[in-house]
Amino acid sequence: MTTAALTMNRPHSCPMREAAAELRTEAPLEAGDFAQLRRKTMLEGCKWDVQVGDVTALAPFPLVMKRSVWRQLARQAEKLDAEAVAAEEEISRRPDLLHRLGLPRALRKALAADEPLTPAAGRVVRFDFHLTTEGWRISEGNSDVPGGFSEASHFTGFMAGHFPHLMPAGDPAAAWCGALAASAAGGPVALLSAPGLMEDHQVVAFLAAGLNARGCATHLAKPEQVFWHAGQAHLRTQWYRGPLAAVVRFYQAEWLPRFAAHPGWQHFFRGGKTPVTNPPLGILSESKRFPLLWNDLATPLPTWRALLPAACDPRARPWFDDPGWLLKTAYCNTGEAVCIRHLLTPWPWWQVKLQARLAPGGWVAQRCFESVPVPTPLGPRHVCVGIYTVNGKAAGAYARLAGKPLIDHTAVDVALLLDPHE
Repeated sequence: MTTAALTMNRPHSCPMREAAAELRTEAPLEAGDFAQLRRKTMLEGCKWDVQVGDVTALAPFPLVMKRSVWRQLARQAEKLDAEAVAAEEEISRRPDLLHRLGLPRALRKALAADEPLTPAAGRVVRFDFHLTTEGWRISEGNSDVPGGFSEASHFTGFMAGHFPHLMPAGDPAAAWCGALAASAAGGPVALLSAPGLMEDHQVVAFLAAGLNARGCATHLAKPEQVFWHAGQAHLRTQWYRGPLAAVVRFYQAEWLPRFAAHPGWQHFFRGGKTPVTNPPLGILSESKRFPLLWNDLATPLPTWRALLPAACDPRARPWFDDPGWLLKTAYCNTGEAVCIRHLLTPWPWWQVKLQARLAPGGWVAQRCFESVPVPTPLGPRHVCVGIYTVNGKAAGAYARLAGKPLIDHTAVDVALLLDPHE
């Protein structure tokens, strides 16, 4: 899913010069070349929302990063993932901590059950990095259902073809499809998404094409069309009825308790024998309240502590009078639940404060960081570079640009390319 990062934009010295040392852009493509690239991205890359209203969702130029900077961020992403896996395993052995993550009660119960964890068909995480006055920092880790694969792989690959002196940072879709195909061993794979969410549908359609190319039969479906018999997942649709070799759950874990009357939904997390991706414990580090557990864990998290801004329970109320803090829900995905005072009018801000006070267990307060805008042909833009890890290895990046210090669903997708000749 698309995720949000909110930053404070305070005055500081020479922000453009600082940003130019890390990132730059190339000149935009000619109009005809860009029109062809957009069409190919839509038709071949399943990127159906290439335009939102009168605004293109794709930047006509690439964002260029020094290869040495990429190597540094890639190593940090791999460390973040390794630390998250260790922390998730520890939390899973301590059910007393689950209630502090903002999970629905039924999901907490499923995760705390005694049955073995359902095996994983690979793990993919996207860590959202931002260039700040204190260097690169992250706003969150997306370890449940990260999106952006078509933009990070297909669109970026097409853009790289116009700039032969540059190179993509990787191909996360190919890496993940390879891991999924190996887990499924050529058997049928169900890719689950929520009805009505076009962004999710285009992600699973794109991944299905990658799996088909690797010899897997794929079926796009809804979670309620999956049934479990003796731990084995079966699909019941008009086009296929039978067992599955693997399941891609591109459906947020916290939504699954909606199917409380649907027998066996808990097997997506425990007691299942069919591999499911993402892993069941990924929902633990996906919570924006994950940092609130760190001091109670034996697992060291040095990279997380160094890169993620400080966070606290809303009841601590540093955000109430200090504009240097933002509020977000424990499970927010597109930025609609990331709230900061100077970006809201008084009435919406009052509503947010009320919700956080009435249900503090579903919110977190996080300190803002100062974003450094990057010079682009569109003017100064705030940047988010989402770095993927697939089974613990850095695999590519999904980059976005925004004119405001809020990276959300209105941000423009931009291809990230590396300069191998820095």
